[in-house]
Amino acid sequence: MKNFVTTDQDGEKLKELFVDGLKDIYWAEKHLTKALPKLAKAATSEDLKSAFEAHLGETETHVTKVEQVFEMLGEKAKAKVCPAMEGLLKEGDEIVEMTEKGTIVRDCGLIMAAQKVEHYEIASYGTLRTLARILGHYDAAEVLQTILDEEGAADKKLTDLAEAHINEEAAQE
Repeated sequence: MKNFVTTDQDGEKLKELFVDGLKDIYWAEKHLTKALPKLAKAATSEDLKSAFEAHLGETETHVTKVEQVFEMLGEKAKAKVCPAMEGLLKEGDEIVEMTEKGTIVRDCGLIMAAQKVEHYEIASYGTLRTLARILGHYDAAEVLQTILDEEGAADKKLTDLAEAHINEEAAQE
């Protein structure tokens, strides 16, 4: 990882940190476009399948929006491996492997894994939005806020599904 500690006064090191964070979330979003169809296929509940499929469409637009942010900054869109997301996606795969197909218990586990991903994205986009504002990239901050709002809505949808019926049904299995 780069060393971002410096005393420069023009914010160049902060911009480098910001761009590095964009590269990280860009990788994460691109890999989520591959993971979400697997989660939808593994889900038992039609509501959960639909939620994953709907979020796939949003995630594909998030990839495009992050590319727009790179463009706004005059930077080339480039992904950097995101170890945190890589681990979260692996955890989702493990839940599929360790739970029985066709069970609501699996759905409960899928929601747990997906919400961990959403919370990582919410933290990342919130920080990136704030850095964009600090650096004076208000147009980029607006795009990042839009993505942040969509990630928050996806997290709420998962919570609503869990609380509406999935967790209770899982307890009955």
